[in-house]
Amino acid sequence: MKNQKNIRTAAILITAFLLLVTAGCALCFLAGRKKTDHCTAEIYQDGKRIYSIPLDQVPEPYTLEIRGKDGCVNRVEVRPGSIGVIYADCPDRLCVKQGFINSPSVPVVCLPNRLVILLKSHGAAKDTGPDAVTY
Repeated sequence: MKNQKNIRTAAILITAFLLLVTAGCALCFLAGRKKTDHCTAEIYQDGKRIYSIPLDQVPEPYTLEIRGKDGCVNRVEVRPGSIGVIYADCPDRLCVKQGFINSPSVPVVCLPNRLVILLKSHGAAKDTGPDAVTY
């Protein structure tokens, strides 16, 4: 009886500890995803920058159609302060499901169409392009 009580107490303490660690990790992650109003969207295809768009200077939403090798198509919508892929002819369409981004913490990537959208904060270090490109 006493042994079962000790086991239950230990299980409750371990569960509480794990919940606190999880909550702390979630707070750290969310704190790092601050929205930045002064970003430049850089669109790369096949490792080459094809567009550089200051998102704080976009007055109205507009769409870009980006065609790649083999006839692949991505439609990118540029909005004031955010950017995202709204159509892709790749099989999984993960880039479309990712939605619009407004923070430099997470890029939009369409691997089948070799498209990468990065946000750079104004005043950041000089751009040297993507770190690596993989096909």
